[in-house]
Amino acid sequence: MKNLCLFLCLFIYINPLLADPDLPFQQPISVKYTLSDELKGAKLQKVVVDYDDVVHVLSDQGLLRIIDDELVKDLGYRPLADKKPIDIALQEETGYLYYLYSDEWLTNAHAGIPYGNFPASTYDRLAINHNGTVLLSGPKVMGLYAKGELKKLKHPGETIQYVQVHRGQFYVLGDKQLYRLEAEKLSPLHQVNDVSSMTFREDEIILSTSDGYYGISCLDGTRTFAPFNKVPVPEISKLTTTHNGLWAATPQGAFMRQPDGKFRYYASQRWLDQDKVIDMAADSEGNMYLLTESGLNKVEFRQHTLADKADYFENKIRQRHMRYGFIAEMRLKTSGDISTAEMIDTDNDGLWSSFYLGSQAYRYAVTGEEKARRNAWECFEAFERILSINQLTGFPSRTFERKGFKVSDADRWRDSPDPAWEWKGHTSSDEFVAYIYVASLMDEFLSETETEKKRVADFMDVILTHMIEHDYYFIDIDGKPTLWGRWNPEYINWYPRTIGDRRLGSMHLIAGLQLGYDLTGKEIYKEEAYRMMNEHGYLDNIMIPMEEIKSTPGYIYEGHNMGEGGWNHSDDEMAFLTYWVIHRHAFNDTLKQNYEETIHNHWAIEKPERNAVWNLITLGTEGSFDEASTLWFLRDYPMDLVRYTVKNSHRKDLTYLEPNFREQITKELLPQAERPIMRYNANPFNLDGGSDGLRELTGAEYLLPYWMARYYKVIAN
Repeated sequence: MKNLCLFLCLFIYINPLLADPDLPFQQPISVKYTLSDELKGAKLQKVVVDYDDVVHVLSDQGLLRIIDDELVKDLGYRPLADKKPIDIALQEETGYLYYLYSDEWLTNAHAGIPYGNFPASTYDRLAINHNGTVLLSGPKVMGLYAKGELKKLKHPGETIQYVQVHRGQFYVLGDKQLYRLEAEKLSPLHQVNDVSSMTFREDEIILSTSDGYYGISCLDGTRTFAPFNKVPVPEISKLTTTHNGLWAATPQGAFMRQPDGKFRYYASQRWLDQDKVIDMAADSEGNMYLLTESGLNKVEFRQHTLADKADYFENKIRQRHMRYGFIAEMRLKTSGDISTAEMIDTDNDGLWSSFYLGSQAYRYAVTGEEKARRNAWECFEAFERILSINQLTGFPSRTFERKGFKVSDADRWRDSPDPAWEWKGHTSSDEFVAYIYVASLMDEFLSETETEKKRVADFMDVILTHMIEHDYYFIDIDGKPTLWGRWNPEYINWYPRTIGDRRLGSMHLIAGLQLGYDLTGKEIYKEEAYRMMNEHGYLDNIMIPMEEIKSTPGYIYEGHNMGEGGWNHSDDEMAFLTYWVIHRHAFNDTLKQNYEETIHNHWAIEKPERNAVWNLITLGTEGSFDEASTLWFLRDYPMDLVRYTVKNSHRKDLTYLEPNFREQITKELLPQAERPIMRYNANPFNLDGGSDGLRELTGAEYLLPYWMARYYKVIAN
């Protein structure tokens, strides 16, 4: 039965007719508009978008418009340029802009004919129906302008919050009653308490409160649905409806309830200049403009394909993330300002770069583009240099930099024999995983001559020889093993089965030795692999079920409590990259079947995280696959990778789980654009986190699964 399932899975990804077509889809993108220098400090009050999708912003400095990416004073109509409206509104159906001033209202539409005068400082709100009738509201007076005549209406004697029009009918929201204008009289429709705004949906009025929202009938004011507060932020200040769904502005960002009932939440600097949203308006495409008192922010639903995203990230990486062949995280001197970004070293340059090199390997396998091959070899040169830049034989440096410009972990850097450079020691198993993953891909997809194959083989040969000669340790310049570069049986088997290091370390070593044998043909690698499996139980360790891994405090190593805490997501990353290598280079089919069993066991546990790389590596080895989650991951992967500080733990729409070892906080995974930006070594269920907008990731975490999906024909070529 298992073989049949495997055959079906292989058939699915080999048969291009069953591949998912790369159709255009919409993805929310953040766009921010800055205030021009002359408007710094202006207080923004209201936003409307007219029928031409022109955005108008009311401020205490007058009316503003968007020019390029700035909010500037609207100087278009010279007679109005120096006037400061009290309110602006759109005519129902036509979308024409109307202005309310201290002593008049007017519009530039209809050839500028409609206008009206009144005593100064009388009205502060207006609404216009499709017939051109204008409802005016003030603190003490209300009026109706129709056919050139202003008729006074009886004021309800309470604070008026909103005047709006729907299907030609005027509605007035006070702090005690919602009124409907009938025969020039305000008739109570629905008694309100703590209602902050209203919006319309067919024959329904939706009212917001400090604890969610509810619906009533436009016809008689009766309830259409009960108060609903299982929303991201129940304290709602403004509601509006679009064809995308119901939108709410809150003091902690904005959210949209989609037609399927799920929420999308837009908060933090990723989406807003500040979280308190005071107004919002949509354009004809459903893009939403979110106004704060200090800035205008747009959630743009941009249409593109997965291939378009890949092109974007490829260009982004080549333009500003290439550092000596490695890909580099960017450090921003000013939060969110890419113009202040500079490339920096990190603790795992090799590991992060392996994702980019991997993407280029699969890209070349799919397209045959020489540019992809060149990119991969350029990256591999950096891996080769981690060996040549230091004075040790076979010991790989973590990373390197020109002297005096190091950033991460200053105490781990050493002088190079070349006085112009420094290299970083303390190399770990994370980096070893990168070496074996990169070498396997380079050999299979990118080495086309004997010389190229020898370069890759020599790279692994010298590292593995160092490990064997030093009793399976990475020995640093101080003559001591690094903390995390340890594969010695005494160390590995010191761990109980319940600590993941026993399983993971065994797998790293066997994968590396198998790879070494395939690349070099040296019998010592096969002999050592079997010795470790037969004499020291490394195969048994590899087969430990993931269900056995649990918190096991009390195992202290060099001051570290190795079994304390929750699930180690960095171990997941190292495991899945290693699965590719250990399965691809298995000595025989029996071992391959063993590896498939342990891969499937791990993949099944990881499914809630919906990780595209874990899915695709499993597809390419054991055969299991979650196609829906893989495509969701790729489509949802955010375009903006600045690591803004993000908070979701306050949200009321989420279903929270009891504390658990896997640290799955919520029942369902949030969309990536709402979570902290992270690499694959972090918990995707983390609700809060970030780096204050002072770091930016590369996008290689998207490119690798994209090109793997193309290679396995999950996405049509």
